Amino acid sequence: MAVPFSLAAARYERAMSRPPPSALRTLLTSEAGSGVILISAALLALILANSPLASAYFDVLEAHLGPLSVLHWINDALMAIFFLLVGLEIKREFLDGELQSWPRRTLPVIAAAGGMIVPALIYAALNLGDATAMRGWAVPTATDIAFALGVLALLGSRIPVSLKVFLTALAIIDDLGAVVIIAVLYTAHIELLWLALAVGTVGGLFGLNRLKVGSLVPYLILGLLLWIFTMRSGVHATLSGVALAATVPLNRSPGHPDHPGSPLHRLEHALQPWVAYAIVPLFALANAGVSLAGLHLSGAAFGVPAGVALGLFLGKQFGVFAFTWGAIRLGIAHAPRDASMTQLYGVCVLCGIGFTMSLFIGLLAFPAAPELQGGVKVGVLIGSLCSALLGAAILLRAAPKRS
Repeated sequence: MAVPFSLAAARYERAMSRPPPSALRTLLTSEAGSGVILISAALLALILANSPLASAYFDVLEAHLGPLSVLHWINDALMAIFFLLVGLEIKREFLDGELQSWPRRTLPVIAAAGGMIVPALIYAALNLGDATAMRGWAVPTATDIAFALGVLALLGSRIPVSLKVFLTALAIIDDLGAVVIIAVLYTAHIELLWLALAVGTVGGLFGLNRLKVGSLVPYLILGLLLWIFTMRSGVHATLSGVALAATVPLNRSPGHPDHPGSPLHRLEHALQPWVAYAIVPLFALANAGVSLAGLHLSGAAFGVPAGVALGLFLGKQFGVFAFTWGAIRLGIAHAPRDASMTQLYGVCVLCGIGFTMSLFIGLLAFPAAPELQGGVKVGVLIGSLCSALLGAAILLRAAPKRS
């Protein structure tokens, strides 16, 4: 029989009272600030792209610093650090957090599955017959954890902790799904020599792990080499961050799940503020800028923009809620503690905020089609904004569950 999700939430609350917290759990109490910065960066990008400074904005992004343009340094190098943090958080939560056992994973796994399947189907239905556009079916399947949790944080203590736990777990599984999609679908070509070097480097990293090397220096040195080899191999360079994260040791001991001496703990805490307050906002600033000149609402009602926007706004909320409701009604999983069904639905609507990962997948789906990338950006902005506004409105009006 499944352990109630409410029990997981209770354990989570107890864990929150024990120092030192993980970077992910720290994020649950500080996500409002990073969310505001992320939103501000996206708005600034839109303003710059539609102002007299637009040409300067795009020229800076296309300027080369060494072998790569500024935009590629952000999307291929800095985002590898973002994926490193994502990988560290996934590893921690699966080995020593809220996803460490299948009973705890049941509800968020089922919810995440619905939140990926239904948006993809909506996107596909609106783009049937266009083989190029169909490459973007995965764009509306991702949830932006920082943005969504930022909305929850702005609503204050009226939101039960169990719903924050549920949304966090769901978004982590969502991220794992996005990593798999990127690895499988968006690898254009393979250079076997560079791939062999990358695989050998991963082997060396696992060797360090098996030898219980506690210093982060050798991991980071090999991680840098892994990024270079992965980028040259044809596999997207950001996946090197996930591979590196899988090898960083997590030292566990009874009663101390977040041992301060753990290499994973130290690296996660070192990266979290840089990722939340610098890398992700910089990614938004570089990628959310889309010129709205000549854009008509009718143009966003078809094809890629409509598939992305409706996939995020309708597909996410209905997919997540339907699968969650079904799992609860069938007794497969238990509802989050102290949360009404209306509150749960409001959180499901917030899952339609797909910002960072959706934009990133859109860039990979249409690398040589700027007009389709623009359509992705419009769809992501519309779908994410509508999801944030409706989700917040539902949660503001929702009454808490009566005991």
